[in-house]
Formats: sequence, structure tokens, C-alpha cells
Amino acid sequence: MTAAAPVVELKQITKRFPGIVANDSISLKLQKGEIHALLGENGAGKSTLMNIVFGLYQPDEGHIEINGQKVMIDSPNKAIELGIGMVHQHFKLVQPFTVTENIILGSEPKAGGRINYRKATAEIKELSERYGLQVNPNAKIHDISVGMQQRVEILKTLYRGADILIFDEPTAVLTPQEISELMDIMKRLVAEGKSIILITHKLKEIMQIADTVTIIRRGKVIDTLKKTETTPNELAEKMVGRSVSFKVDKKPAQPAEVVLQMDHVMSKNKEGISVLNDLNLQVRAGEILGIAGVDGNGQSELIESLTGLRHIDSGKITLLGKDITNQSPRHITESGVSHIPEDRHKHGLVLDFSMSENIVLETYYKQPYSKNGFLNYKAIDEQAARLIEQFDVRTPSIHTKARSLSGGNQQKAIIAREIDKNPDLLIAAQPTRGLDVGAIEFVQKQLIAQRDQGKAVILISFELDEILNVSDRIAVIYEGKIVGEVLPEETNDQELGLMMAGSTAKEGAKHE
Repeated sequence: MTAAAPVVELKQITKRFPGIVANDSISLKLQKGEIHALLGENGAGKSTLMNIVFGLYQPDEGHIEINGQKVMIDSPNKAIELGIGMVHQHFKLVQPFTVTENIILGSEPKAGGRINYRKATAEIKELSERYGLQVNPNAKIHDISVGMQQRVEILKTLYRGADILIFDEPTAVLTPQEISELMDIMKRLVAEGKSIILITHKLKEIMQIADTVTIIRRGKVIDTLKKTETTPNELAEKMVGRSVSFKVDKKPAQPAEVVLQMDHVMSKNKEGISVLNDLNLQVRAGEILGIAGVDGNGQSELIESLTGLRHIDSGKITLLGKDITNQSPRHITESGVSHIPEDRHKHGLVLDFSMSENIVLETYYKQPYSKNGFLNYKAIDEQAARLIEQFDVRTPSIHTKARSLSGGNQQKAIIAREIDKNPDLLIAAQPTRGLDVGAIEFVQKQLIAQRDQGKAVILISFELDEILNVSDRIAVIYEGKIVGEVLPEETNDQELGLMMAGSTAKEGAKHE
């Protein structure tokens, strides 16, 4: 009896872009009912490969077989026809539309020339219950959480009859709770006979959920392994080509003078609801203060108030004793604050500018980059070349547009720019979101190096491991207020989780 053909087989897929071979003769098999992880650094070629499977790109060489038959996937519509669905890292949803309108977009059920919403809603409800997705078909996209939006993307593929699902970095924007819910959904999909390719660089998730893992590095397959026959350390080493330390090496902090002081800060949103609620905070030179909290508890508003992007209604913010309350972003930057923003595309880069232009976004008006109102491109390019080399930003050229770099390299460029300004206070918001282990290790070392040079660092992260590993002190934010402070060595993720949900720290763990 012959074994069943793989549901998807890639045979020697090669894809070139100007100046780079993104996929170099890659072969891969996905068996029915398995979760096959595709592991690699940022920019290793994972997403390019899956965009070929989904018909967004055409391979230059090689071919694809579905259930043993050679196929030509020349568009996403053809992929959908073949039972392939893709859940993209950046969701493709129309914000003002309802869940139902988004799911049926392009394949609307008609009755008498009109869209039959009742039929669609019933089908979506049935699919949602069957796979434990718990999505309200009538909710508007802009009113639901990121985790829910991702479920809508999953439903979109199921509604179109997908048996093969590709998940591209699906946990990059989820809270720990949403991640474990997504894992349950994936297990249920596979139990129902679906097959999944999971693009990720999170080793913990691979060990939790994958059956097989293929590692690619710089466009080439390094190895394919059964999960049961490998370890996170082996995978990390194969992925980045060297051994990676999961433990953050750092000396004890030497906190000195107070750099940032926030006293009784209050701020309301457009609807008049308090988003910062009598918030008090203090950060000293030579320490990393980690801010832990469930998404949506005032983290973004806290950053905005510190960087001049949000008006505060009352309270006071001082930097090295100087009042910076409600000052302009440029004034705050020039006072000695650097900011690695949580959304690198929205607030970190101008995607259609070159890398060298992005490097001087906040300093272009100063000498030597500008004189008498004219930009000095020679000085700008020299600065960009220096930082790109120093921070190992992998880009074909300093003149490459920012949008064509991988997320990890975009992030390294932002970090290079912000650290090079030599700030007194460095605000790092989700600095390792969507990065691979090698890049995470690099970023965390940079934050610790800043601390060791006597800078005050604020780290805001949803990754509790990162908060516990990198911070010297942890403040927990809940409903716009700091509800407690703990030391990382005296707490754990369970206790932090409880505080993040609003219960107070145990007595004795609170340090002034």
C-alpha cells in the first residue's frame, strides 16, 4: 500500500528579487492533518515562500504539487479554488464593515439579485461554533480586539472552503491569553482534517503545537525535523547559525538620580473616559523599569503623554527636574528622550523613504545633515552607512525603501537611530514584537547596554518573559493606573498575571 501523497509539496522553489535570492531551491512537504512549522530569522524568506503558495508571487524555478498533482497557482483566487487559505500577519480587513461583510467579501451569497445576509450570517455562526472561534457576525471590525480580528481572518479562509491553512506569524500581535486560545483553535482545525503551515520564529510555540519543523536560513532549507526529536536550543542554533543565549546576561542595576518623574497624571480620551488615571511613576538613571499590563490598559497613552503625542489634563511630567508636561514632540526629543514606538510602520518609519532618510528623520534639520535649509545627502548617507553596519541592519543598500526590509531589520534601523541620539531616557515599546530569537537577543542587549551607560530605560512589553528577564523593577499598569511594583526576582508570571488583571500585589512585594 502506497503512502498518501502530501497535501502540499514544494519542489525546488527558487525566487529572486533584485540583489537577493529570497528562496533558494526550497523543497517542503505538508502531510494531511499536520501542523508544519516554517522557522527562520526575519528576512530568511519564509513569507516569500508562502506568498508563492498563495499565488501572490510566481516562482522563477521549481513547482508545487497539491495532493500529488502539479498545479500552477497564478493568483490568490486560484489558491482559494485549490483549498488554500492564508491568514496574513497584517490583516486584510475593511475596518468599518461588519464581520459578516468582511468574510463574504468577493463571494457573497445572492438571493434574487441581492446579497443574502441571513444565509451568510447563519453559515458564519455555524463555522464559528464548530471551531470554537466565538465571533459575533454582526460586530464592526473597528470595535473588536486584534485577537478577534484574527479569528475573522481564519473564518474568511474556512468560509471559502480552505483545507490547507497558512498562518503567517499569527501570534505577533496577540496577548498571552489570546495565544493559548489560538493554539486550541489550531488543534481543533487539525482534528477536523485541516492541514496547517505555521510561519513563526517563536520556539516555545513550535514545541507546543507543531508536528514537524523546517528551518530556513538566508533562503535555504537547513533541516526538517520532527518536533519530538529536537530541542529549542538546537532549533535556535540552526535558525541563526550560532548558539543563542535565552537567559539575559546582566549585572545588577546601579540606579542613580531620578530621570523621569510622573505625578498624578490624568488624561481623558475623546469620549471623556479617563485613560490615564492618577498615574505616578519614577525612573532612575541606570535602571530598566518594565511596565507590565494587558493590552489596552493605558500603555499606549502613557507613551503618548511622555513623547508629546497626547495632551494630559492634569498632573506633571519632569525630565531631570525640568517640566516637559504637554511639550511638543520635537521639544521632548531635544530634551533627551528617545522612543522606539510600538507600531514601527505607523510611528517608526516613513515606509516609502530610503533607509538613509529614515535614519535622520528626527535630526535632518540639524548640522551636518542640513545647512541653510538644504539637505546634505553626503552627510546623511555617511551616518546611515555607519549605523547600518554597527547595528547589522541587513539591507541591499542604504537607498533601499524601508518597506522592502523585513520587520526585524526595520526594527534594528529604528533602534540604531534612537540609541545614536544618546538619550537620557529611552522608551522601548514592544521592541521585540515580531522578531526572531537572534534579533531579540540583540535588542535586549542594546537596552541593557543603554542602562549600563547610565541611561534610564522604560520597557513596555506584552511578553512576560521579556519583562521578567530584562527589567530591574516592574510596575504593573491596570486601567490607566500603576497598581503595584515588584522586583523580577521576587515575582513570577502567575503573580504578575493576577496583578495585570487588577488584583493588588502581595504585601511585602511592594517596593517604594
